[in-house]
Amino acid sequence: MTDRVRISFTPNDREVRVPAGVTVFDAASWHGIAIDSTCGGHGTCRKCRVRVDGPVEVSTSDPRAFSPAELADGWRLACLARATSDLAVEVPPMLTRPKAAMVGVGRQVILRPAVQKRCVTLAEPSLADQQSDMERLLAALDDLSLSVDLRAVRGLPKALRDNDFTVTAVVVDDRLVDVEPGDTSGERYGIAFDLGTTTVVATLLDLSTGTPSAVASMLNAQQPFGADVITRISATMLDPEALGRLTARAHETLSTLAAEVCAEAGVDPLRVYEIALAGNATMTQLALGIDPEPLGVAPFVMATRTLPRVLAADLGVPVHPGAPAYTFPALGAYVGGDIVAGMLASGMDRDKRLRLFVDVGTNCEIVLGDGSRLLATAAPAGPAFEGAAIRCGMRAAEGAIEVVKIDQEDVRLQVIGDAEPLGLCGSGLVDAVAELVAIGLLDSSGRLMAEDAAREKFPGLADRLCEVAGERVFVLHRREADPATSVYLSQRDVRELQFAKAAIGTGWRLLVEELGVAESDIQQVLLAGSFGSYLSPANAVRIGLVPDISVLRIVSAGNVAGEGAKMALLSMRERVGAQALLEEVRYVELSDRPDFNDRFIEQLAFPA
Repeated sequence: MTDRVRISFTPNDREVRVPAGVTVFDAASWHGIAIDSTCGGHGTCRKCRVRVDGPVEVSTSDPRAFSPAELADGWRLACLARATSDLAVEVPPMLTRPKAAMVGVGRQVILRPAVQKRCVTLAEPSLADQQSDMERLLAALDDLSLSVDLRAVRGLPKALRDNDFTVTAVVVDDRLVDVEPGDTSGERYGIAFDLGTTTVVATLLDLSTGTPSAVASMLNAQQPFGADVITRISATMLDPEALGRLTARAHETLSTLAAEVCAEAGVDPLRVYEIALAGNATMTQLALGIDPEPLGVAPFVMATRTLPRVLAADLGVPVHPGAPAYTFPALGAYVGGDIVAGMLASGMDRDKRLRLFVDVGTNCEIVLGDGSRLLATAAPAGPAFEGAAIRCGMRAAEGAIEVVKIDQEDVRLQVIGDAEPLGLCGSGLVDAVAELVAIGLLDSSGRLMAEDAAREKFPGLADRLCEVAGERVFVLHRREADPATSVYLSQRDVRELQFAKAAIGTGWRLLVEELGVAESDIQQVLLAGSFGSYLSPANAVRIGLVPDISVLRIVSAGNVAGEGAKMALLSMRERVGAQALLEEVRYVELSDRPDFNDRFIEQLAFPA
């Protein structure tokens, strides 16, 4: 074994030198090369598939992820493939554009953005009037009490004298951030970001009219560090340099989206004077380079609930250099600014109906309230809804099964992009389990029916029940040419979904008890986030994920965090409302409840 080895990565066309014995995954991560992973390189998700040209031993997990033909062709899991000599590594293209909810439930707001532009024509100075340029400008803006940024002073003399003393003052809140030549008062923009753990959405807003000019989304570039906040926090605890890399990946994502929406709308990024960011506490702290370790260990403490003044440049967003970034305050370590933004957009503090707000994801945030009383909590649902920890799981991208219909004779699938099925995303997982429960192939405990009984009762489906690697599965899509790559639901996958739905079900039931109401009193359920947008309300009820109420009262709220971020850009009044929510909402810590585990076990079974 040599001290250092060379690894050539394609299609990145990068050659790196690393200490011998380092895994291919770590070598790529250290040099900014993204390899798909949802477990952060810990060998559990089996997503980090690469093809290696060179001597790499087959790990004990590789045969579970690849067929014998693939192993012979050099396919390995990158996180278990140790480079003991020079290698050439082919990295499959990583999904960067998952299917995502771009809009959501929101409210109309009074258009009163923090960004103002005033075009003024000033009197020219003379020997008899030697008032300074800035004094002259501020006198023309005497209805505003302003502090002045250095950039505004730097550009003022030339802007005045090159344009017959007609300039446009750019004011954000109470700061004069720039002075532009001529009349540019009709051009003022902002970008609203929903900084999700999995997906990030950016919306460019025309602040003069309040209308969206462009919207784009992409996978959070931090994804190779893990699918959930805990694995990303763990990465910073295990590697002192990981925080810097995670911060850089967040900046890369935000910067890419900002450039895209500006290019799509034909807007100069220098005309973007403010951004707003809604993200959970971990994503926000990572984006700002704040150590997240205290968020991941008891008693789960944030650095701050309300951040000091932040600039867009602090988040790596290449817009106007003086542009501030409004960041939503957070209720707690696991009910962050994205949920505050969602509550703001959905009017949880305004509507007198008893409503349940559920943002379904790896960390599921739940809010219950009737306008005057609001309770919030977070339930550790795990990564099943993102396709992680699922044998054939994948993100909601082309080739993912998103809708499953099963009757006693047949299985019908709806696949994203109308392509051949490659795997199962979260909504497809819920559908598959709910449909099997409905017809009886899965019992209430989550156990697949015995093969003999299935052949007698469901002859049209019995051949789909089989074993793969010693585990019972139900085949959703069979590839005759390569049966090893068939898409199936395993017994373990059912258990993963049971754990996720039990955590969520326990969470909202405990809030119902805390508020002193009954489940039947709930008048509306809001399913928030990208996953909530594509989840079947009927199947959510069928597996016990949400209360058993009429599906007409279960609303797919969509990207409400993004809607809240847009509202904050459009109206200063809404920012006051967001801050007020910190005092109006009472947080309930589930891990502090002695009865949580017992209640959780009670919710594992599917409703009869």
